[in-house]
Amino acid sequence: MLAQGVRRFRRVQATVMLGTGHHWLPFTQMNAPEAHLRRFVRGEGSWLYDEGGARIFDAVSSIWTTIHGHCHPRIAEAIAKQAHLLDHATALGASNPVAEALAARICALTGMGHAIFASDGASAVETAIKIAIQYWQNVGQPQRNRIVRLRDAYHGDTVGAMSCSNIALFNQRFSAITFQTLELGTADIAADDIAAVIIEPLVQAAAGMRTVSRHRYQPLAEMTPLLICDEIATGFGRTGTMFAFEQAPIRPDLVVLGKGLTGGALALSATLATDRVYDAFLGEYGEYKHLFHGHSYAGNPIACAAALASLALFDEERTLVNALSLTACIRRRLDSLRLHALVRDVRAVGTMVGIEVHADRIDARGAIGPAWRIADGLYRAGHFTRPIGDVIQLVPPLCAREEYVDAFFDALTAELGP
Repeated sequence: MLAQGVRRFRRVQATVMLGTGHHWLPFTQMNAPEAHLRRFVRGEGSWLYDEGGARIFDAVSSIWTTIHGHCHPRIAEAIAKQAHLLDHATALGASNPVAEALAARICALTGMGHAIFASDGASAVETAIKIAIQYWQNVGQPQRNRIVRLRDAYHGDTVGAMSCSNIALFNQRFSAITFQTLELGTADIAADDIAAVIIEPLVQAAAGMRTVSRHRYQPLAEMTPLLICDEIATGFGRTGTMFAFEQAPIRPDLVVLGKGLTGGALALSATLATDRVYDAFLGEYGEYKHLFHGHSYAGNPIACAAALASLALFDEERTLVNALSLTACIRRRLDSLRLHALVRDVRAVGTMVGIEVHADRIDARGAIGPAWRIADGLYRAGHFTRPIGDVIQLVPPLCAREEYVDAFFDALTAELGP
């Protein structure tokens, strides 16, 4: 009893010291005070402001979401205007003009035919998986029920998304509730039981910004299974084009969007389908061909209004042009950084950058790991990033200036030392 009481006291004490109260943070050990815990109270442009008043460069775009900067007045205005007009109405058998306009806009951008909305990226992946499985049932090939994915894939933390992922640290505890998927390159995608192949085009972000050669996708150009492109992390200009799949020799049947869809302001995701896929779900009501899947907040008008404002900003502020300038700056700095004795590898596509350090050569000095020690030092220098294993990541807002990126690399070089 005494030991249990001590453990409980330590947990309560840790929570108080962390300052989070009842807020349980994802992917965060809450049992002890952690120097890397951050608490932000305000955002503006490329900057976050913490409770101590420090201005911090958001070097990871709040995990790849922020495109045009925090609290962009154009997006904030669209949110406020829509909130006073129609806050929410169900998408189950109903529609609203804002969701319709957004669906038309993103279908035009991607060349797809139809969009169904959800909130987070993992939910949109679940939608894509279920569409793929039911599609083959609707067209008379129910044996097609297996999914093929990349090595080191990551598609989210819901059950279906986890099943299509391949990072053991995230998945192994939940193997009892996930289903088996196959790895591209070892599976026969011509087999008659394959429903879909799901890929992260060009960059596998959660795998430490692992890059994938465009040629790797060549076998997918002409195949019978459906092709699902997960553009949750790579979409909206991150890789140099609006969507990464534009740079690969593929034609997706389903495209999954999220993160940057609203510019990072609100949670919204979408699953896009070609006309061919959509048409397979049409029929008489009693045939039950319609999609058996949906979410309460699908097509939320406020979130859709934010997304429309964000997409308008791409033209108004020449976002992709600025992204190309940032890319050139990043390449220039990586050329010298890759020669550093403490850097094992650098990986980059567009503005998505992973800098893998030699963890065995770096003293953690009380941090939870060598890369975290580097990240903590960067934070003290005014830059917020979150390591993925031994990888320091840089994914700046696309509105950032080159001088901000240069300052990040200067601070990183100083933290690594000569």
